[in-house]
Amino acid sequence: MKKTVEYTSPYTFKGAIPLRQAIPLGLQHVLAMFVGNLTPLMIICGICGISADDPALYVTLLQNAMLAAGIITLIQLWSVGPVGGQVPIIMGTSSGFLGVMRGVAANPAMGGGVLAYGAIIGAGIVGGLCEAALGFFIKPLRRFFPPVVTGTVVLAIGLSLIGVGVNSFAGGSGAEDFGSIPNLLLGLLVLAVIVALKHFTKGITSTSCILCGIIAGYIAASLMGMVMPHQLTGADGAAYTAAWYVNWGKIAEASWFSIPRILPVKPVFNLHAILSILIMFLVTAVETIGDISGCIEGGMGREATAKELSGGVICDGVGSFISSLFSSLPTTSFSQNVGLVTMTKVVNRMALTCGAVFLVLAGLSPKLAAVISIMPQSVLGGAAVMMFASIAVSGIKLLTKHGITNRVVTIVSIAMGLGYGLGATANALAGVPEAVRLVFGGSGIVPAAILAIALNIIIPKEAEDLEGEQAAGGQR
Repeated sequence: MKKTVEYTSPYTFKGAIPLRQAIPLGLQHVLAMFVGNLTPLMIICGICGISADDPALYVTLLQNAMLAAGIITLIQLWSVGPVGGQVPIIMGTSSGFLGVMRGVAANPAMGGGVLAYGAIIGAGIVGGLCEAALGFFIKPLRRFFPPVVTGTVVLAIGLSLIGVGVNSFAGGSGAEDFGSIPNLLLGLLVLAVIVALKHFTKGITSTSCILCGIIAGYIAASLMGMVMPHQLTGADGAAYTAAWYVNWGKIAEASWFSIPRILPVKPVFNLHAILSILIMFLVTAVETIGDISGCIEGGMGREATAKELSGGVICDGVGSFISSLFSSLPTTSFSQNVGLVTMTKVVNRMALTCGAVFLVLAGLSPKLAAVISIMPQSVLGGAAVMMFASIAVSGIKLLTKHGITNRVVTIVSIAMGLGYGLGATANALAGVPEAVRLVFGGSGIVPAAILAIALNIIIPKEAEDLEGEQAAGGQR
């Protein structure tokens, strides 16, 4: 007698659905986060000079980032003891750390290049373990992070990254043809394709509009390379290759399969880098709480349990530790996938597992990593300016969750005006000790976060604040 499989709905978390249904639903999630998962790594590698000085290492790091994202997503979906919340969350490289890590990478005290990247990896190892420990104490700490605090932090993150996106849009740091018309037009083309697909189409093309925009950029840059000169001469007479040129020869050199390397970059445990990045791990834990809460409420129609939140944050920390062992950047829950769950209501674990398995397989193929590594910076920038600005918009949404009261205005004004302003302004902290400047200078995110947390504790809530919380369902 033939045994038949009892299938469940894709709108329930547990249970099986047909592979013909699970695979495309899982790939849809991967398409929504694939580029965003690699973007932070590509930017930090660019600042550290890894992509140009050591292209083989660059491909290895891209490969490891995909592999780590797949492994950590599987842990989040299925859990290993207390690690993992068994929630429909896709994990990937966090862009929230970009602002702080950019400051660490660009700081001369870190040694520059691979040494600076090693300091980031060392901080990721320590920070990941600390966030994992924090996950066991989520319940009593939640009251210190209402929307006015998380919203301020997310807004600061978004603002700190907009300049990074525009820098890539114009051709990337150090490009001889930075700001040239071909670079700008290529970035505009990618952005236009993304907007057109997102708002004028439906289904998979709308959901994967960023990936489609990137593909369009690759095609356009390749055509440009056929009809336009890409070997140019600078004002000093030195020859250089245009930043928009796509060198497809690197893909032919890459192998189809490779066993990932553990710690291809040796970690450096620098106290200044650790303290700066450690604060962002606390911020990331707050963001993860929001992502899991939004995912469970939007996709399953209920509140997230304390066990789900705790397991999810622990997985965030353990996942960042695992990523660091692959010399990749810290991981966290992907907000764009939370939006996808809320929109489609597809929460089936089997479907998301198919997506995670695809990421693992992609991480075992250097050839796929090479395809990503040759991406022109202006193509990346066309997508990044929209992705990074949307983070700031998300912060604004959080800030308006319970209404804009006088208390909220005061907290946000001081945290952003003084905290973010001082931290993001070059030499504004030149007179303070170097240790303080390393932690609080560079991006403005850390001082904005600390001021928002402190002011939220100090400034008492008034009647209008309490009424706004009650109307919105209270603090959860």
